[in-house]
Amino acid sequence: MIIDSKAYGKISVDDKQIFYFEDGLLGFESIKKFALIDASQPPFMWLQSVDVTHLAFIVLDPKIFRDDYDPGLEKEDLEKINIFEENSDVKLVLSIITIPENQNDMTANLQGPVVLNKESLLGKQFISNNDKWGTRHHVMDELAGKRAATC
Repeated sequence: MIIDSKAYGKISVDDKQIFYFEDGLLGFESIKKFALIDASQPPFMWLQSVDVTHLAFIVLDPKIFRDDYDPGLEKEDLEKINIFEENSDVKLVLSIITIPENQNDMTANLQGPVVLNKESLLGKQFISNNDKWGTRHHVMDELAGKRAATC
C-alpha cells in the first residue's frame, strides 16, 4: 500500500505495518489506522496516520531509556487488543516523543503508552494508573542516568 507520510512523502508500507485503533489516539479519536514506520534515525519510529498525512508521531520503546518502565496495565486492558498471558510476546509498548527545537530537551509521554499487538495488528493508547509516569520525561536525562548507573 502506498501512503502519503509526513516525514517521507509517498512511501510503500506492508499491510503488517498498519495497525487499527478502535478508539483512535487521545485527541484524535476519529483517526483509526496508523502505520508504524522506521525513522531514518533508529531507534525512533513514526506512527503515521494512513488517512491524514500531517498526523504522525515520533515513537520510541521506553525500555531504551527506562529499564524499569512498566505502565501497570491491567490484564483486562490488554485483552481489548487480544493480548493475553500466553501471547504477551506480540506486545509492543511505545511512547510518543516530543522533540522541540533543542533536541536535547526531547520528552517522552510515559503516562499514555501506545500498545500494539504485532500479530492481530490492533493498537490502543492507554493511560497508566501509576503516578510515577508523567507526560514529559526528559529522554536525554533518563539516558544519562541509565549510563551513569551502568558505569
